[in-house]
Amino acid sequence: MSDLHEQFGDIDIYLFDQLLRGRIAPGSRILDVGCGSGRNLVYLLREGYEVYAVDADPRAVDSVRRLAAKLALKLPPDNFRLEPIEEMSFPNGFADFVISSAVLHFARDDKHFQAMLRETWRVLKPGGLLFCRLASSIGMEHQIKSLGQRRFLLPDGSERYLADEPLLRNLAEDLGGQLADPLKTTIVQAQRCMTTWVLRKNS
Repeated sequence: MSDLHEQFGDIDIYLFDQLLRGRIAPGSRILDVGCGSGRNLVYLLREGYEVYAVDADPRAVDSVRRLAAKLALKLPPDNFRLEPIEEMSFPNGFADFVISSAVLHFARDDKHFQAMLRETWRVLKPGGLLFCRLASSIGMEHQIKSLGQRRFLLPDGSERYLADEPLLRNLAEDLGGQLADPLKTTIVQAQRCMTTWVLRKNS
């Protein structure tokens, strides 16, 4: 068990599923948008993927840089950038695979959500995949309290911006993407719902 943890870290199980299914080709350029501590990057760094990350929290960026150093990787500091997600400095069509894990539900309102999502989509190459995990109202519609602008009070006491199935389907079409997988939602009993949204960008 410890060997598996050393190899994969605390990778999101649904991201691990993408790896198992060959969705993240060796040598791909990966961009983790809202990388946090880098828990989804351990395996990708170990295996020599071209890894980039961005976060608005300097502690997160420092953490990912330390992770790369711990793995004896001499990557340019510019691979890991301190920037707001809605204003990234990466060029259009930069990455083959973009990770957005537990990020978009921190949007302040509709405008902020759209800004983060569209900037995340901008840096994805045509034909590339966006892997997104975000809180949703799917399966918990009667256990949440609306605060306006799609922000809700959840049973666990937290406040989140919550998507739903119609929104995610409409956004996929509006962005010019196609669902690579059916929407998958995990309901954490009496706490929250997390939905996995995987989109392929049309060429």
